[in-house]
Amino acid sequence: MNGSAAAALEMPSFRKVHWLKRDIAVERRDDGTVVMKSRIPLQAYETHIPASLAKWAKEAPERIWLAQRGGPDRQWRKVSYEEAKRTVDGLTQGLLDLGLEEGRPVAILSGNSIEHALMTQAAMQARLAAAPVSPAYSLMSQDHVKLKYLFNLIKPAVVMVQDGPTFEKALKALDRTGITVIHVLRPCEGIKSVSFAELAATPVTQAVAESIARIMPRTVGKLLFTSGSTGMPKAVINTQEMMCANAAMMMQVRPREPGGTAPTVLDWMPWNHTMGGNAAFNPVLVDGGTLYIDDGRPMPGQFEETIKNLHEVSPTYYANVPAGYAALAAAMEKDDALCHSFFKNLSIMAYGGARLPDDLYDRMQALAVKTTGERIVFYTGWGSTETAPTSTGTYWDTERVGLIGLPFPGVELKMVPCGSKYELRLRGVNVTPGYFGQFELTKKMFDEEGFYCIGDAGVFVDPDDPVKGIIFAGRVVEDFKLTTGTFVHVGSLRTDAIAAATPVVHDALVAGQDRPFVGLLCWPNLHACRQLLGNPEARYEEVVRHPDVIACLKKGLQTHNASTTGASSMRVARAMLMVEPPSIDGNELTDKGYINQRAGLERRADLVEKLYADKPGDDVIILN
Repeated sequence: MNGSAAAALEMPSFRKVHWLKRDIAVERRDDGTVVMKSRIPLQAYETHIPASLAKWAKEAPERIWLAQRGGPDRQWRKVSYEEAKRTVDGLTQGLLDLGLEEGRPVAILSGNSIEHALMTQAAMQARLAAAPVSPAYSLMSQDHVKLKYLFNLIKPAVVMVQDGPTFEKALKALDRTGITVIHVLRPCEGIKSVSFAELAATPVTQAVAESIARIMPRTVGKLLFTSGSTGMPKAVINTQEMMCANAAMMMQVRPREPGGTAPTVLDWMPWNHTMGGNAAFNPVLVDGGTLYIDDGRPMPGQFEETIKNLHEVSPTYYANVPAGYAALAAAMEKDDALCHSFFKNLSIMAYGGARLPDDLYDRMQALAVKTTGERIVFYTGWGSTETAPTSTGTYWDTERVGLIGLPFPGVELKMVPCGSKYELRLRGVNVTPGYFGQFELTKKMFDEEGFYCIGDAGVFVDPDDPVKGIIFAGRVVEDFKLTTGTFVHVGSLRTDAIAAATPVVHDALVAGQDRPFVGLLCWPNLHACRQLLGNPEARYEEVVRHPDVIACLKKGLQTHNASTTGASSMRVARAMLMVEPPSIDGNELTDKGYINQRAGLERRADLVEKLYADKPGDDVIILN
């Protein structure tokens, strides 16, 4: 438990959230396998995602659905549900008029934008899968190998880009035979394309309604790409039923009161990632809420945009990664007006991507209490691209971070003994039927009972009381043995060590396979290190060698080591701070921003050797 557990009873109460009851059936099998599911049935849900757009265009036509800053003055451009439905229908008609081959997707290369959202809905209405591709594959990659691979795999009929010249290099690297290119802002010189505005202005005929009527629950709504951490990305089929059911699950465990205010959300998470494109986007639409597209990022020089937005937008629900909350806490500790705007209407704070450090949890709660007199629940869920995405959640007032919660209604969680942990597997209406164009890989996804083998591991908070929840315990395939024969559970060690080294470490690789002890290769949190040094211009080379940064890292990891139970598998003996950021082309960094442990260690084999040298250099930090 984080914080001062002894004082927990004296703490202010949590702001009220109407959580679903935890009514979980637990089956314990003779081989040690545990199967858990909610006894509460999944509530009814729509047949397809565009049905919610039509519903709110009729019931709340003037309500704002989407907003995004734009133009030279960076003011909010807002689109109502009625306006959005009208534009989507025009785009749908335009797509139908192209006479596209059924089953060929609409690829979207650009990041989050109002036009991206509208084109996604139009593709669905035209029964063409929307396939949002990570902009990094176009803009950061030098060889465009992944982009070419994906286009050859899914063979899109349409490609949309926000701005032609920005994506010129990527577009010209592709074989565009038989592909219609759509541009929003500017066309790309030398590439024939159709204007988004021109397509949206297509006169609507009865063909649009007829196409929508033919959308079935099993119709493919999206193709979402995996990170490619173990090779090339896979195209995960997301059916309409998967997405609608998963939105219903998320809303059912934290329902809005009848007649309560529609949700207001400010979010930056990329829509090519299932957490942004499904978990964040779909429930807002299904619940008739307003989504403010945040062009900020939890990165140096980019979070100021988020701060500016939060001064103007008071969310009812807010989600971010731990690095984002660290930057937000630092800003709010100096800005009472920001605190008031952020907490005013907030019911839930959600986090994902990594464990939330205990000290950061305490700082955010202190700010909430100071501003409102109440604490705000931190919520998290768990799942994958293949599960649309969330299958479990912490749907109760919990003070513990690091949990993944309990199964949603409609989901079965199978826990197979795996050493001191359980391998986690999932079955439910939100699970994908497979990978597009890869039948053999699809067959390997499921066990003999039809459970999806996600590859993650977990342990119970209390084995005698499973309803207290499950703790995430990393990836099964990442674990390794030291030369002592001791297993190192990489997932839990990595998150604990990063949390202990906050705020100077952003991420890390855990080394030690066939070695006598555990070592860490760490990426510094440049923004936090600059704040620590009082130098906003400090470069990576200066940061990794600065005594204050090294002292902070050393103190945090020594505290972590002292808190372990004595097992060498949980203690970090040496660490290094790295200058070179993780590489997308080198498969170290997934398009979702996650670290590929195996690829990172292989690519930085020279640093691993330095870490374990008999006579380590000055850049190796020796811990007790």
